Amino acid sequence: MSGAQPVLWLPGGEEHDPIANKTFGFWLYMMSDALIFAALFAAYGVLDHRFNAAGGATARQVAHPVDAFWQTLAVFASVLAYSLAMVKLKAGSRLGVLLGLGAAALLGLVFIGLEIADFASLIGQGITPERSGFLSMFFVLVAVHGLHMLFGLLWIAVMMAQVALKGFTTEVVTRLLTLRLFWTFQASIWVCVFVFVYLRGAF
Repeated sequence: MSGAQPVLWLPGGEEHDPIANKTFGFWLYMMSDALIFAALFAAYGVLDHRFNAAGGATARQVAHPVDAFWQTLAVFASVLAYSLAMVKLKAGSRLGVLLGLGAAALLGLVFIGLEIADFASLIGQGITPERSGFLSMFFVLVAVHGLHMLFGLLWIAVMMAQVALKGFTTEVVTRLLTLRLFWTFQASIWVCVFVFVYLRGAF
């Protein structure tokens, strides 16, 4: 890859791969993030709408699986676009990487836009977080994932600038790989949200 730094060799012949070390560290971060989502899912399950609706909206009224399905398609398409960008990274194509990242960001923005529209529709109907414990957890769980996606979009924008300006240095490649892990992880979390919140809540 153009501009990539060579693998370093430590005394005694031990190989030192800076990319592998940093991606491993990012895996550890994602495990902590997974624990946060596990706690949110557990709280959502405890605050079941059947017992904590407080006379407010139930899951069937707030969970719209068809709308969430379009968000799911947007997330999966975004991950696919990012994967294609990584293929172009292996080929050393800066333009290909930029196009793939741009497509991933655009599809991520579609996801965020659909989520904001859904929240706006619910709030317009008087379905707000403070109405009940169930609604509080519904909004918190979905919004926390949405904030992760928004952070990922900002990260993609930064990486597009770095690829354009710096090319494929070791630092840039490392960040692209860790961002791929993060973006794929958020897609996996959304699958859990879609199944546990939207599909389960609709029935």
